[in-house]
Amino acid sequence: MTFTFTALLCLGLALGLGTPVLAGSLHKPVLRVQPDSVVPEKTAVTFLCEGTNRAIQYFLYTDGDTHLTQRKATLNAKNKAEFVISKVSQNDAGRYQCCSQISEGRAECSDSLVLAVTGAYSKPFLLGQPSPVVTEGMNVTLQCASSQHYKFVLTKEGPQKHSWTLSSQYNHYTGQYYALHSVGPVTSSQRWTYRCYSFDSYRPMVWSEPSEPLELLFSGSLHKPTLRAEPGPVIASGRSMNISCQGTLDAEMCFLHKEGTQTTNELGNKCTRSIPSVAQQHAGQYRCYCYSSAGWSERSDTLELVVTGMYNDNPFLTALPSPVVTSGGNMTLQCVSRYGYDKFVLTKEDEKFSSSLDSQYIYKKGHHQATFSVGSVTPVHSGTFRCYGYLKNTPQLWSVPSDALKIHISGLSKKPSLQTQQGHILDPGKSLTLQCCSDINYDRFALYKVGGTDFTQHHGQRTQAGLSVANFTLGSVSRTTGGQYRCYGAHNLSSEWSASSDPLDILISGEIPATPSLSVRPNSTVQSGDDVTLLCQSTYTVDTFILSKEGAAHQPQRMKSKSQDWGSQAEFSMSAVTSALSGTYRCYGSRDSSPYLLSHASAPVELSVSATASENQDHTVENLIRMGIAILVLIVLGILVLEAWSSQKPSHHVPEI
Repeated sequence: MTFTFTALLCLGLALGLGTPVLAGSLHKPVLRVQPDSVVPEKTAVTFLCEGTNRAIQYFLYTDGDTHLTQRKATLNAKNKAEFVISKVSQNDAGRYQCCSQISEGRAECSDSLVLAVTGAYSKPFLLGQPSPVVTEGMNVTLQCASSQHYKFVLTKEGPQKHSWTLSSQYNHYTGQYYALHSVGPVTSSQRWTYRCYSFDSYRPMVWSEPSEPLELLFSGSLHKPTLRAEPGPVIASGRSMNISCQGTLDAEMCFLHKEGTQTTNELGNKCTRSIPSVAQQHAGQYRCYCYSSAGWSERSDTLELVVTGMYNDNPFLTALPSPVVTSGGNMTLQCVSRYGYDKFVLTKEDEKFSSSLDSQYIYKKGHHQATFSVGSVTPVHSGTFRCYGYLKNTPQLWSVPSDALKIHISGLSKKPSLQTQQGHILDPGKSLTLQCCSDINYDRFALYKVGGTDFTQHHGQRTQAGLSVANFTLGSVSRTTGGQYRCYGAHNLSSEWSASSDPLDILISGEIPATPSLSVRPNSTVQSGDDVTLLCQSTYTVDTFILSKEGAAHQPQRMKSKSQDWGSQAEFSMSAVTSALSGTYRCYGSRDSSPYLLSHASAPVELSVSATASENQDHTVENLIRMGIAILVLIVLGILVLEAWSSQKPSHHVPEI
């Protein structure tokens, strides 16, 4: 990088050399510096002072601290002298002038030359506004920014070199100093590459490290390149990734630009930026451009890179009412977090679905949430979903993801049945197995607990009765086992599940510190056809009472309680009872906040219903019919056995004489 800093003469520094010799005006020497007048610290610098053949001696002066310094010159010819600084330091920065002594008492002095030493401070940022992508003839505003210093030097590289000294302003919002400079009108006939440096006013020739170069890119009409992110545009913090720009075969150079930062370029038709560990600063919008002898390409489609894991509070994703959705129905997914995210975004792992919604604060629950509704569900919606939270001022920085939620699509094929051999109400510690079965030959079954995320699958087994079944062993039950369960069947060649089984409630007793009482009115022994009321009462306030009959296959009855001065009660009325209702009954209480967790059981009550004469007669007729059918079956079986025995009996032949 070589350029003449004519603008540095405008820094307002007076030369003020108190030269002890008389300055002439006819043959003043020429002062140059190698390798450049702007060099990093520890660079070897050579000042070349070329005078006339009449020069007797050469001197090099600097105005640092207004104290003249003379360095011994190495004369390589009568009209030339070299002054070497083997390792430049910040103290060597300043304005230099060389003088050649022609005769005693007479000297000629060169024009002054400024040496700037860089690397004293960290590099500033150089941005193009509104974008470094330009069109022919437009003007662009360049912004140089730093958190450390008050002034900037902006340089333009290339054959047509320029530099500008810029005063800064302070941005209280960002805590940075910045300076703006407009350049243009730009033309595509040359390259427009800039750098900037920062410095303190009291040491104007001691500069920072240079900013990353900023090259203005021309958006043309040639075929736009392709921009890709691998492994994808949504990536977790700390992972490695590549962002690549692929141009047409005739592209000579490609440029990859991130909005608000520097540009990467490579020769050839491809440019790749490798990021070994993705961090916050890598999030944002990317575009790329390519250049060939025919001109500039159009800009690529915008790639928005999102970095996840920037907030540790992960949201919770649920499907309402179930992660199994009927094909053609509506799906609702709810993303919830205690953290005050402004927005939530829902994604699907195959990237076929993505949606963002403003969060809403639910005061009663003390959390933020967003509800995503999807209408007319098809099999393409099946798969794994996650949700994230983010703040509106940093839309490309997301939280850690929610746990994965698998969505299954169910069809209209026949629903299986779900049953339990241990009953619907269990004490903690009891073993529980749920069985899903169907007369359809399903190859696999799935069990789902409503409100949960687990979707447990088992292979179906064929029974001798021709049923397809799967047993789901839940082990020793606890309060977390309580809930409503459903099951589904599916064929191996299909990704679609059957319709849902009827719901099965599993209730856990002994989880509320109460023991209701149960009584029968008018009496525990009644005649068939009478009306009976079972009264369940509790001094402990409960919201619902549950009445259970021992050995019954159906689910227990529920009834909302009525408040009394002394507690709660519910009346379970039975009209025109029959002997089928005879049995042992118990009741329990539950709270609305946890409807599957019950109180201790009441003491058992035995209800005895005596059959009437007509009912006994009906039973007698029914038993006679059953006996007749059984006898008929036995007769038919006997005939079949005799016929089979006769067909297998060997025949006897009489031998001929």
